[in-house]
Parts: sequence; structure tokens; C-alpha cells
Amino acid sequence: MGRLVRRALLLALVFLIVGPIAVVAVYRYVPPPITWLMVERAFQGRGFDRRWVPLQKISPQLVRAVIASEDSGFCRHHGFDWSAIERALHHNAVSERLRGGSTISQQTAKNIFLWPHRDWPRKALEAWFTVLIETIWGKPRIMEVYLNSIEWGPGVYGAEAAAQHAFHTSAARLTPAQAARLAAIIPDPLAWRAARPGPYVRRRSGTIVARAGAVRRDDLDACVYP
Repeated sequence: MGRLVRRALLLALVFLIVGPIAVVAVYRYVPPPITWLMVERAFQGRGFDRRWVPLQKISPQLVRAVIASEDSGFCRHHGFDWSAIERALHHNAVSERLRGGSTISQQTAKNIFLWPHRDWPRKALEAWFTVLIETIWGKPRIMEVYLNSIEWGPGVYGAEAAAQHAFHTSAARLTPAQAARLAAIIPDPLAWRAARPGPYVRRRSGTIVARAGAVRRDDLDACVYP
């Protein structure tokens, strides 16, 4: 019985600690090949287009736009924005329309390492992977992986594929307006379109353009370009 317990503890140690650390360390240098969501969408028949490019070949306009729209405190926190989490909890307690408080780091941890559906085991692992990527990768790598992996339309993943599909240009050549449109559709990329935005996406894009200007003015992207 004692031997079984020791084996179980050893397996738990490998699965929860050693394994994640090793994988995160490898992905510090190697592009993550595929995610759970990509596999799920492929089985749904949505296709697959992802074109990995280094951060230096992604326009700073897009970096500022996603910081402005998704996580204005990206360079100030260490993976968790406790104020945003508290605001989301208060909002969700009184509203049927749920609001998330996840940072870009948390979204990256979830997208790269975990399954897309919400449950408590996933949230616990998400927190652990968030700590790991903040420690092992650092902010520039987190942003690079995030921008190369998130969903931007049916079967479209990463900034390069998104820029080509939406605007027939490269991620390096995105204008502030184009970057804002891409950032605007991140919350619902299967319903919203950057190339042909509806009224809500147009309004949201205009807000993001203004906020992205503040990101540049106040050096809120400084950790991405040390």
C-alpha cells in the first residue's frame, strides 16, 4: 500500500510540477506546435491556417492594440490583475452577461497548454502555467506566443494569418486602424469580422485606437520592447 502511495505521489509530482516546467522551458525557444482549440476547431471542419512569425515581424501597432483592449496592465502585473479579477467578480454577481478578468498571460497559458472549456481544474492549472510562463518566458515571449496562437477567425490563428486573411498584408505592415480591428474581434472571433466590421466592432475599434495611443504615450508596452 505504501509503495502504491509513493508511486501515485511520484506520478502527481511529474504531472503537475516536473512536466509543466519542462514543457514551458522548451516552448521558451520552440514555437508551440498546436493547441487544444486548434484541434477542436479542425474536427469541426473549420480548417487551419497559422503562420508563425517572430515578434520583430509583428507591428508594434498590434501589440499596443491588444494591450489596450485586453490587458492595459500587462507590463505592470506578474501574471494576475487582481483589480480586474475583483471587478469581474462583482460584475458577474449582478449580471447574466459574464465578464472575464484574465490577463494576456493567463489567456496565453490557457490557449497553449489547456483545454478551452471552463472548469475549476483548468482554472487551477491555468494559474500554475501562468506563474511558469511569467517566470521562465518573460513578457516579450508571452506576447510573441500570444499573438502567434490566438484565434482570429474560423481556422485562422496568429497575427500573420489574421493580417493576410483580413487585410491581405503582413502582420509587420498593419496600420493602427487595422490593428485595432483585429484587437476588437478577439473576444468573439467566430462572430465578428475585422475586414467587414459591424457597428459594434467599428465603435470598439475607434476606442482601441485611442487607448493604443495612450499605451504608446505612457510606455505601457515597455516590457515588450526592453
